[in-house]
Amino acid sequence: MQIISTIFTLSFFTICCLKFMHAADPPLSLDYYKSSCPNAEAIVRKEMECAVLSDLRNAALILRLHFHDCFVQGCDGSVLLDDTFTLQGEKNAPTNLNALKGFEIIDRIKNKLESECPNTVSCADILTYAARDATVLVGGPYWDVPAGRKDSKTASFSLVESNIPGANDGLLSIIAKFMYQSLSVTDMVALSGAHTIGMARCTNYRERIYGDYQATSTMGDIAESHLKTLKATCPAAGGGDNNEAAMDYVSPNLFDNSYYHILLRGEGLLNSDQELYSSILGVQTRKLVKQYAENAIAFFEQFSESMVKLGNITNPETYVDGEVRKNCRFVNT
Repeated sequence: MQIISTIFTLSFFTICCLKFMHAADPPLSLDYYKSSCPNAEAIVRKEMECAVLSDLRNAALILRLHFHDCFVQGCDGSVLLDDTFTLQGEKNAPTNLNALKGFEIIDRIKNKLESECPNTVSCADILTYAARDATVLVGGPYWDVPAGRKDSKTASFSLVESNIPGANDGLLSIIAKFMYQSLSVTDMVALSGAHTIGMARCTNYRERIYGDYQATSTMGDIAESHLKTLKATCPAAGGGDNNEAAMDYVSPNLFDNSYYHILLRGEGLLNSDQELYSSILGVQTRKLVKQYAENAIAFFEQFSESMVKLGNITNPETYVDGEVRKNCRFVNT
């Protein structure tokens, strides 16, 4: 135990010595569009209502987009940029390719806002508002969203791979990536609860279901049946990489705390999820998983707080050379 504690302590201090690009409080405010576009949030909410009503899975798509945006260069809308002759975007980075969807939802919201108040509401703010509304529309908590982000003129293909936690990352690696964003272990466990909605691709859970799934799981009748279904759609030999399975097979379209109950049973779909409870290094994370499984209100409260922190990860460069894009897919010309 002393060795484990030493490893964790050394990792913590190594991470803390890294250069945080968002240590200062971001210049955001709750009434940023009060005068310039007073209906901004209402427009986003209405469009999100339409999107989620048409397909409940759209909520998870938007939430994932927001997370992937904020972990690369800060919440600056860089994930929304298409590749051009002069700019390599983030959409085709291996971690994002075939994993990110919902861009057309943001396009529709942007078009509505450009009609209402041109050149005013940034794509980064739209995505942050939309992530909050997506959560609420499938039963999750509400939180106030500070606004005032600017859109970047750049993207980073390489940072996608280094910054975003992978499906098979170990616990210390996941913690390191969250702490690099100034997010705590508590934030990490709470934000991971977003996996209570949404799907994962076979390429991201193949290693888990043919690895230690049976070792961590209680393997009751339901678990055995579920594992058999997972293996049928995700062959060990390869193929079907883009076949999908729900990360919360109990209530995949409802934002609740059943994700944590699944981890308690050892049935997390991704290695990175189950690590929160089953890793020998997960003393603190295991306690938090148990807490959120037992107390949905505590989970909702912490998730709301952590989502504000996530949304407050800004890109300082955008306040020097940022813009409000007219089209979220392209830098203004």
